Amino acid sequence: MSTAISDRDKAKATLHLTQILVFYEDAVRLLRIRDTYDWHQRVWQAFGGREGAERDFLIRVDRKEEAYRVLILSLSPPAKPDWCPTDCFSSKVIPESFFCHERYRFSLLANPTRKVRVENADGSRKKNGRRMPLTQRDDLVAWLGRKAETGGFHIERNSLRTIPRGREFFHKDAHVHGMHAAVEFQGELTVTDAGQFRGTVVRGIGSAKAFGFGLLVLAPLD
Repeated sequence: MSTAISDRDKAKATLHLTQILVFYEDAVRLLRIRDTYDWHQRVWQAFGGREGAERDFLIRVDRKEEAYRVLILSLSPPAKPDWCPTDCFSSKVIPESFFCHERYRFSLLANPTRKVRVENADGSRKKNGRRMPLTQRDDLVAWLGRKAETGGFHIERNSLRTIPRGREFFHKDAHVHGMHAAVEFQGELTVTDAGQFRGTVVRGIGSAKAFGFGLLVLAPLD
């Protein structure tokens, strides 16, 4: 049975930040990681015994010099998966004082898109349109600005960098596959509503959160 977590509960819950390092050879040969969906499946193993439960974590995967760095922001405390060496796994509770700052440096790996109208055979509009990736800087800046406005913070435009990270393909099985267009945003932000901002951090920003997008990485500036 699926267990839903209300936005109010999420806003109050303790947050856990976890880092897992996976060497390239281990990722390919042992874990058989091919794409973002495979990472999604592997990270679930840190939250075992929760079949049918609602996902309450965000992930981000970055390629470092000799390894992948997997960051996990979660409401539930994770357990070290069997495939992860002890010295490659670390987890800590994020203190509430971390959210008391006014300004932060941030990095966000996102999948910015716009919805395109799709019509039925009779010309009527389909309920769920098709999403197209945003690629122009002006569109990307506007997209993030809208997320900030509803997310309790303000982007300092002069500091903002938009870095294309290329296409991320995934395959769930032989019949279900897709692609996300990854963009990294870097810059500085100012919090305008502390409660709303914390909720945004917990929920993540944008779509495709199960595939490694939406986690707001923060470092206080004051």
